[in-house]
This record gives sequence, C-alpha cells and structure tokens, in this order.
Amino acid sequence: MFPLTPDDILAIKLSVQVAVTATIIALPLGFGAAYLLALSNIRGKAVLEGIINLPLVLPPVVTGYLLLLLLGRNGWLGKVLALFDIRIIFTLRGAVIASAVVGFPLLVRSIRIGLENIDKQYIQASRTLGAHWWDTLFTITIPLCSRAILAGTTLMFARSLGEFGATIVLAGNMPGVTQTIPLAIYQYTSTPGGDRMALSLCLVSILLSFVVLLIGEAANRTLARN
Repeated sequence: MFPLTPDDILAIKLSVQVAVTATIIALPLGFGAAYLLALSNIRGKAVLEGIINLPLVLPPVVTGYLLLLLLGRNGWLGKVLALFDIRIIFTLRGAVIASAVVGFPLLVRSIRIGLENIDKQYIQASRTLGAHWWDTLFTITIPLCSRAILAGTTLMFARSLGEFGATIVLAGNMPGVTQTIPLAIYQYTSTPGGDRMALSLCLVSILLSFVVLLIGEAANRTLARN
C-alpha cells in the first residue's frame, strides 16, 4: 500500500465518523418505520414505503440536490435551522444527513423483513397476558428480529462508508472538513498523477468494508447460537 498523507488519514477518520453517526441516528427511526410498515394497520402504507424507498431508485446526486433545496439557505427547513444558527450545507452535519438518507431504505427493508417473519402468536400471547406494548417490544419483538436489525445496521454502515453523490452535493468536498474516502478518491482521479494515491485509498476502503462485513457476520452467528 502506498503511504497515506495526513489529509488521507483525516478522510478515513471522517468516513468512519460519518458512517457511525449516520447509523446511530438512523437506527431508531429505521426501526420505527419498519415497525409501521410490518406490524401496524395505518393507512397509506404504500405511500410511506414509496417515500422511504425513493433514495434507492433516485440517483444519489438527485437525492443530494433535493436535500440541498430543503436544507439550503433558501429552503424552508434551512430557514428554520438558521433561526437557531444551525448550518447544514458544506458541513460534516451535511455529510451525515446525506449518508443517513441514502442508507435509510436498506436499514428499513432489512428490519421489516425480520419483523414480518416473527410469529405473530408470540406477540398476541404477550398482549393477552397483559404486557404493555413496550414490554412486548423489548422482550419479544426486538430479540426475535435482532439478526435482521444487525443485518440492516451493517448494510447501513457499509453504504454510508461508500456514499459519494449526495454527500458531494450537500456537504461539498473540503479536505479536513467534509472530505470522506470516496470524495478524496474522486479528487485524486481528477488530479494529474493522483492515480497511485487513489488506489491506496481504494485499498483502504475495501479493507474497511471487508472488516465491517466480517464483524457483522461474526455477530450474526453469535446471535444465531443464542
């Protein structure tokens, strides 16, 4: 592997930081969305599912541009955040939000499959015996779909590590501020003589992704034995 520059090392740290933060933020929201789609009887499930899955079918650049319109200085949500002196565009927060939005559908789909495979008789028996919904949730529902939650979390984290299109539109490509591994690779490939450094970061990205998948598989086997 070729030697890494300080900016490269910082890009690696930022990538991990963005992926971890995006996954932590998205996990409870993703579980809630999956629960509504799999176990609730609310109306408009098809519309909700379509909205959640939009980032899967839209080009990431389009997703990033829509987020830019929403969170930018002239966006309605951006104006609200400006009242509290919160800036999203061209900040690390923007990179986290972009990664969270793009990876969110993968998280929801994995958890939803796990919830739909739960034998509903366990949940009905729990409620019949007088357990509150949160008791059922934490003692039956979550443990029974723990492997699906783990799979979704792993996919979400890995997708966040590789996010490029939405991030570069919403957060920009500023070394040391918002430049993650994919953005650094893009910059090297656009610079004469930068191919060697781009290859070096590609190898780092492959290694990180492989380690994440190995950890996820090991944890999945552990849960399967319990």
